[in-house]
Amino acid sequence: MSSAEIDGYLADLEEPKRSTLQRLRQTILAVIPEAEEGISYGVPAFRLQGKVVAGFAAFKNHLSYLPHSGSVFPELGDELATYKMTSGSLHFPIDSPLPESVKRFETRSIHELCATSSRTGGLIHATSGIFGAFGGRCRNRVGLAT
Repeated sequence: MSSAEIDGYLADLEEPKRSTLQRLRQTILAVIPEAEEGISYGVPAFRLQGKVVAGFAAFKNHLSYLPHSGSVFPELGDELATYKMTSGSLHFPIDSPLPESVKRFETRSIHELCATSSRTGGLIHATSGIFGAFGGRCRNRVGLAT
């Protein structure tokens, strides 16, 4: 996996899909800068210690954020009420900037994955206000209040 793969994926997209997903990529990397970037199952993915923790995709009529955690959507139901969703993806428009609520959602879902992943060495008390799991690799760099 390499960041060049995601660069290529984004380069093949038309605007505004490209810039919207580039902003989402930057947000993900601000939270987990040590993430390994690449393509998994044909879409951009971000891995920590070999586990995919986030991803995104472009489609003809929408973009998708893929949190790779089934417990995030029900927890944020009211915040996401205006978006179409599947059990594993949040759909958002291709022709509008990524809303702050989606950025908060994205950050929170990664935080949840980091905070609850004791199997890979990330054991953290979710209410402690500390954003550091996977050996201290997850970071609260976008102001997420825990």
